[in-house]
Amino acid sequence: MSDSDLAIVAGLVFVWGMLSARLERFDMTAPIVFTAAGVLLTHGPLTSLGITPGPELVKVLAEATLALVLFSDASRIGLRQLRPDLGLCLRLLGIGLPLSIALGTLLAFILPGVGTVWLALLVGTALAPTDAALGSAVMVNPAVPAGIRRVLNIESGLNDGIATPVVLVAIAGASTAEHVGDTGPGKAVAELAIGLLVGAAVGGGGGRLLELGRNRGWVADGFAGAAVLGLALCCYATSVALDGNGFIAAFTGGLAFTAAGSPATGLVPYLEETGALLSLLVWLLFGVIAVVPALEALTWQTALYAVLSLTAVRILPVAVALAGTHLGRPAVLFIGWFGPRGLASVVFALLALEDLDGPAARATTAVIAFTVLLSVLAHGLTADPLAKRYGARLAAPQGQSAARATTAVPAEIPARRLIRRNPNDDRPGQ
Repeated sequence: MSDSDLAIVAGLVFVWGMLSARLERFDMTAPIVFTAAGVLLTHGPLTSLGITPGPELVKVLAEATLALVLFSDASRIGLRQLRPDLGLCLRLLGIGLPLSIALGTLLAFILPGVGTVWLALLVGTALAPTDAALGSAVMVNPAVPAGIRRVLNIESGLNDGIATPVVLVAIAGASTAEHVGDTGPGKAVAELAIGLLVGAAVGGGGGRLLELGRNRGWVADGFAGAAVLGLALCCYATSVALDGNGFIAAFTGGLAFTAAGSPATGLVPYLEETGALLSLLVWLLFGVIAVVPALEALTWQTALYAVLSLTAVRILPVAVALAGTHLGRPAVLFIGWFGPRGLASVVFALLALEDLDGPAARATTAVIAFTVLLSVLAHGLTADPLAKRYGARLAAPQGQSAARATTAVPAEIPARRLIRRNPNDDRPGQ
C-alpha cells in the first residue's frame, strides 16, 4: 500500500470516528459506509484516488482481524455469564447452527458454478455465523428484552469460532480437488488439533499469569489491555509456527483465558477496539475486492440463494432449535431475522479468494460476497426500526419473567459493535 493509499484510509477512519453517531441515526452503519467507500474508490467517480492493496496485505489483514475477533469474542463469555441462558444458547449453537450449515450447503450444491461438495460446504458454513455488530441497534435498544440481546450476543460471539474449522477443512478439500495446494482435509484436521492444544496452553497459561501479576500489583493498568492483545496474537502465531491452525488457537485461547480466571470484562475492550479498527479496514477491502465482481457475476440463482440464506436458511433452523421454549412466535422470528452475516463471512471469503483458483472458486466467493452485501444493507437498515417496533412485544426467555428480561442489563457481556451509540441520544440538535 502506497503512502497516498494510507493517507486515504486513515482519513476515512477519522471521518467515520467524527461522524459515526450522526450517520448511525440514519441507519448508516460502519459496514455500509466502508463497503461503499471501497466501491467508490475503485469502481466509481473516485477511481483515480483508489487504493490498490496487494494480495499479501489482504491475507495478513484478514487473518489478523479474524484472530483478534475470535479471541475477543470467546474471552467475553464465561460459564457464569452463560448460565442464565445456557439452554437457549446450546439450542442455537448445537441445533440451529448445524442445521443452518446443512441447509445452506444443500442449497449451494445445486447452484450453477459451485460444482463440488467442498465448495458447497464452504458457502454453507461461511454464511452460517452471525455478526451482532451489523444489528448493533438491536443490542443497545432497551426495548428489546435483555435476555434476547444476551442470546443474540452470545450466539454471534461463539458461532464464528465453531464454524471456522469447518470452513478451513472445506477450503483445504477444495484446494486439494483443484490441485492448487498441498493441504488436504486430513492435514487440516491435524492442524486443528494442534491449534486446540496451543490455544488452551497459551491462553490459559497467559490468563493465569496475568491474573497473578495483577493481584500482586506487577501489571500497570495502562498496559493490561496491551498484554491481552499480545496474548491473542501469541496464541495465533505460536500455533502457526508449530504447523497448527492459528484461528482455532485464538478462539480456544480466548475461552481458556477467561476460564483461567482473568477479569476479561476490564481487559478485553482494548482488544475489541483494536479488532474494531481492523474490521473497518476489512470492510473497506470487501468493497474494493469483492463487491463489484460479485455484482458482475450475479445471476437470479445467486440472488435467490442470498435471499434464502438470510431468511429460510436462518429462520427455519432457529425455529426448530427453539421449539418448545415458549418464547413465542415474535421472539423466534426476531431472533431468526437478526442473524446478519458479517465480518467472519467476509474474512472467510477473502481467505478463499487467496487460497483457491478457478471459475468455481470465484463463483463460490461471489455467492458469499453478494449474500453479505445484501445482509449489510438489509440488517443495517432494519435493525433500529424493527427493534423499536417489535422489541416490547417479545417474550422473555424461558425461566425469566417478562419484566426481568426487559429491564435486566446484559451484564459482563458487552455487545461487540463498531459504534458506541446510545439510542436515547436522539435529542434535537444532536
